[in-house]
Formats: sequence, C-alpha cells, structure tokens
Amino acid sequence: MAAICVFCASSRTLDQRWLDLAAETGAELARRGHTVVSGGGCVGMMGALADGARAAGGRTLGIIPQSLVDLEVADLASDELLVTASMADRKTLMIEKSDAFLTLPGGLGTLDELFEVWTTATLALHAKPMVLVDTDGFYRPLLDWLGTLTDQTFLKPAGFDLLTVAATVPEALDALQPHLP
Repeated sequence: MAAICVFCASSRTLDQRWLDLAAETGAELARRGHTVVSGGGCVGMMGALADGARAAGGRTLGIIPQSLVDLEVADLASDELLVTASMADRKTLMIEKSDAFLTLPGGLGTLDELFEVWTTATLALHAKPMVLVDTDGFYRPLLDWLGTLTDQTFLKPAGFDLLTVAATVPEALDALQPHLP
C-alpha cells in the first residue's frame, strides 16, 4: 500500500463534475489499497476526495496548517490529521509522507503544490512519481506554455519529462503503479 498525495481544489463553488471526479479518485485509490494524502480540508474537491476514499474503505491522511483549522475547514473525519505551523510546512510534510503525487484540476493552491513537488524533483531532492490528470484538456493550455520553457532552455527536457500527463484517473494510477513501493 502506498501513500498517494492528491492535489486538487478546495473551492466551495465548483461544478458537480469536479466534485464527482475527486470522489471517484478517492474511491479508486482506496480500491487499489492506497492511503489518500491530502491538504486536510473538508470542502471542495479536497473534501470529496477524502469522503470518496473513506466511503470505499480507504485510509486518509490530512495535512493542514493551523490557519485553515482556525477557519473550520479541517477534515476532522480524517484517519490521521497533522496540523502544521504554515503552508510551507504543510507542503514539506506532504512530500515527506507521500510515495507519489497525483494532481487533479484546481487553482493557484493546486498549482503551487504541483510546482513545489515538480521543482524539488528536478533538483533531485526526491524521486517520487508525479502524474497530472488532464481531464477534458483542463491543463492543456498550461502544458503548452510549459513546453515553451524547454524550447527556450529555461527547463531541461528531462525535467519536463518528470511529470507524466494522463487523461483519466485510472490511466494516471496505472502510470504510477510501476513506481510505487
């Protein structure tokens, strides 16, 4: 069983399709025997992810900064909830506690987490697999722009290739499988 960290939106005003995607992701991770590591929130896709995992009999580990606990958005139903002093500490602990990373659609916070793990991987600070789920081409414009970074030598092609892109969650999990402990 691996600990898979999932980055996704915590916005309360999302279309139902994104909440369903998160819940299905949590359930699929649980069915495959993985622990779901999340940002420890109970709202938006993050909450749906954890609920989906638990509904399918899975284990959840939430990692949340005290400032968000104070806003009453902590996933108190989490099997384990770790509270950090800051957002930076949260990301560090998420990297330490996870065997792999899966990124679903999201906003600035999701991108911040993705870029943190991707950057630290390019610096060889970890060698954990990362998969971006590009549901319905959600990330296509960003991926196209990121491709220009290699064209202009701001990013080595090997660094770009550290991120696997998948169209669906099952495809993403299949891509992770050979790299898991």
